[in-house]
Amino acid sequence: MDFYERQRRNRRFTALLIAAFIVFFAAVGLSLDVSFAGYLVGGTRFPFITVVALAVSVGVTLLGFYGGGRLVMSSLLARPLRVEDPEHRELHNIVTEISLAAGLPRPKLYVIPDPSPNALATGRDPEHATIAVTEGALALLDREETQGVVAHEMAHIANRDTLVMMMVAVLYGGVIMLVDWARRTLYFGGRRRGAAPVVLAVLLLVLVVASPLISRLLATAVSRQREYLADATGVQFTRNPEGLARALAKIARTRSPLRGATRGTAHLFIVNPLRRRSDEREGKLADLFSTHPPIERRIAILRGVAGRPPS
Repeated sequence: MDFYERQRRNRRFTALLIAAFIVFFAAVGLSLDVSFAGYLVGGTRFPFITVVALAVSVGVTLLGFYGGGRLVMSSLLARPLRVEDPEHRELHNIVTEISLAAGLPRPKLYVIPDPSPNALATGRDPEHATIAVTEGALALLDREETQGVVAHEMAHIANRDTLVMMMVAVLYGGVIMLVDWARRTLYFGGRRRGAAPVVLAVLLLVLVVASPLISRLLATAVSRQREYLADATGVQFTRNPEGLARALAKIARTRSPLRGATRGTAHLFIVNPLRRRSDEREGKLADLFSTHPPIERRIAILRGVAGRPPS
């Protein structure tokens, strides 16, 4: 698949994801209107909660689209690059080289103060992209390995994966916020206003079931295939699959989780910072519940490209 087709598919998927998010917010708002205000379609009561839910969903979407990158960096306590630091300066030079090789603008650079080696990219397009690398990765990886990691993240930017991944992170948080608010409203508001017990029971059951399911599906909307494609595209930029393979091998041997990572942001990283067991499995079930493919499988593919047997 060429870059342009990949980018078109990602834009379509993002639009579908946003539409589904807004519909979900509206549905929850309407259910609360029906429960507490007795609102029915075509009736005389104004669906106030539905309108508020729609406004919030649109606000969250706009915030995610235009400020999602800053929100992610803030949640990870990331700091701007300091070029006076030798490790930071080397990272700056590597990103500049890969940007020229990829024909992309140089993204903003951040460093995450965490000893766990990892990296991520975010942003709605190449002109507003950001790459962040942990202090642990800068200390652990040599120049070729860092180059492989940066090329992988630049590949996500080139493929427009970062738009989808960023929106998933923001919308994931929005769904958690909405469902928590709806649960509290149903419990306390229903008791005060005497809403129908059967209606409340059904709504609570739907929310209890829907909350983890929708959140999980949002997080896994970024399929494993994106990581394989980013590995392959990154190799096109560097012509050095061994660098990325060695970097992944070193990261795999480090078992410490990244402290600032959450389920909502885990899919953004080159390797799952939460180190879920499902990431090391293959098959359709693992594909459904994991955002990252097995590291050993990725290393084997990269070393196959390099003509080396897996170690």
